[in-house]
Amino acid sequence: MSKDPEQQIEVIPPSLFDLLRRLWQHISRRRKCQFLMLLGLTLVSSLFEVISLGAVLPFIGILTQPEKVLDSPLMAGVVQTLGISSAENLVLPLTITFAVAAVVAGGLRLLLLWVSIRLANATGADISIEVFRRTLYQPYHVHVARSSSEIISGITLKVGTVTSVLMSLVAVATSVALFVAILLALLAIDPMVATVAMISFGVVYVIIAWKARHRLARNSQCIAREQTQVVKALQEGLGAIRDVLLDGTQAVYSDVYRKAIQQLQRARGENTYVNQAPRYALESLGMVLIAVLAYALSRQSGGIGAMLPVLGALALGAQRLLPLLQLLYGNWVNVSGSQAALTDVLDLLDQPLPEDAHQPVPEPFKFQSTIRLDNVHFRFNSNSPWVLDGINLDIHKGSRIGFVGSTGSGKSTALDLLMSLLEPTHGMVLVDGQLISGKLRRAWQRTIAHVPQSIYLADTTLSENIAFGVPPEQIDLDRVRQAAEQAQIAEFIERSPDGYSAIVGERGIRLSGGQRQRIGVARALYKQATVLIFDEATSALDSTTEKALMGAIDNLNRDLTILIVAHRLTTLRNCDKIVQLERGQMVEQGSYEHFVNNDSVISDLERTET
Repeated sequence: MSKDPEQQIEVIPPSLFDLLRRLWQHISRRRKCQFLMLLGLTLVSSLFEVISLGAVLPFIGILTQPEKVLDSPLMAGVVQTLGISSAENLVLPLTITFAVAAVVAGGLRLLLLWVSIRLANATGADISIEVFRRTLYQPYHVHVARSSSEIISGITLKVGTVTSVLMSLVAVATSVALFVAILLALLAIDPMVATVAMISFGVVYVIIAWKARHRLARNSQCIAREQTQVVKALQEGLGAIRDVLLDGTQAVYSDVYRKAIQQLQRARGENTYVNQAPRYALESLGMVLIAVLAYALSRQSGGIGAMLPVLGALALGAQRLLPLLQLLYGNWVNVSGSQAALTDVLDLLDQPLPEDAHQPVPEPFKFQSTIRLDNVHFRFNSNSPWVLDGINLDIHKGSRIGFVGSTGSGKSTALDLLMSLLEPTHGMVLVDGQLISGKLRRAWQRTIAHVPQSIYLADTTLSENIAFGVPPEQIDLDRVRQAAEQAQIAEFIERSPDGYSAIVGERGIRLSGGQRQRIGVARALYKQATVLIFDEATSALDSTTEKALMGAIDNLNRDLTILIVAHRLTTLRNCDKIVQLERGQMVEQGSYEHFVNNDSVISDLERTET
């Protein structure tokens, strides 16, 4: 009997242990050593907790029954060493011992807390840096296929969640060590009472944890999902603010954000309640147990006075155990409620790095003769249609080649293949007869500069935008000015009071469309590339601005190889050759005059532009 094709195979989420094991593998060797040192500090702190707790018995005993403490076998060595002959002389040394032990234990716990927080946050920063680095190294087709809001959420909000998980894990490890040490001390003082108290408190926490596990898992998925939705709502609403203001759609984007943030905060609130609620119930239970213990001890021979040291030690131990139990439980809630976000971050950490990620930057490829597309086919996956279907094209050094065609004809994809951002499904991209792949890919890309339709401008100075990606202290200002002059933007820049130090505003809002495109051209020229690619760089400009920009491009050095994608045929007037693509195939190529004088070709282009 065949399976119903609509049946979905249930995906079993990874266990918490598997997630933590994967996380440990991504932590650097240096951090692992620091975590081991933290473990050593935890053991020392635990030892002093036992000493401070053990000092309670003789301290309370000397205050209530001094003669009994003086005759104790445990104190015989101390009395003989210090030469003490009366109980009164033992009060001050025991008081000092108890106070010093308490201060040292408290100081070590403060030190442990400080080191734990610093180490967890430093490790979280390492993870965030590594996620961002691995994301930047992913192939172009990966970036095209994924949502930027998902990546931003993963690198910022969800990595912050992982930092919280690390802090919780460190807290769990230190709490376990301290808990075991205090419990052993209490067992040594009174095994029966310590066992009853431990079972009573422990069972309550286990029952609550068991009941809350499904709610925490559900909330973790909600938090991971809505964190991405919050970033997406902010990106879309603020990124399209001009259209939002014109269309009056503020209420729509506010509603999208409201739904996402309300669900996110509701899930976080539930987790916080599940985290903190047991504390108040357990505090009441602890008070009841101490009252019952005091009553039971008072009924024994010698009365409550004889058992006061034991009662005091047990009360102090319980006062320290209860917060540790709550801390253990609370951090377990935090880790369990963060599993979905932790899974998302680990998936980003597991992104493979290319072979050249750890290699030095290669020298630019020495382009001498010809770029060749040899029977190139391309599609994004096996189920998608062919974007390019059998392209053969030779591009000679120093030539100007124009590309025209309808939307979706494959023009931009052909350029992405030429820039080695994508790899052909079939066929080859050859430069001077060499296949562009592997180690040659980065060298070839260093010879290319790309000017897209929409120029990204950072909210910084004009010089930093022209020398984009270069640290400010390494910018060659003479080279910036030369690139600006070649792009015919230098006069505009130098008329400004701040010159090249003028701030362009976020996304270049203080510049016109033509000025932004000229900055893009200057950026390409600053790179000193030998191949310039203009991907519909003038399509959003008016005819006058476009003509001026194309004039600047036409005046560039003839040693530069220039490839231009355009919608308007007149944009390509000065190209050596124009290539027309339709449905992924090259249907025509020739000079500008060939296209103008061929009625059937120009008719097709006119219909395409319409």
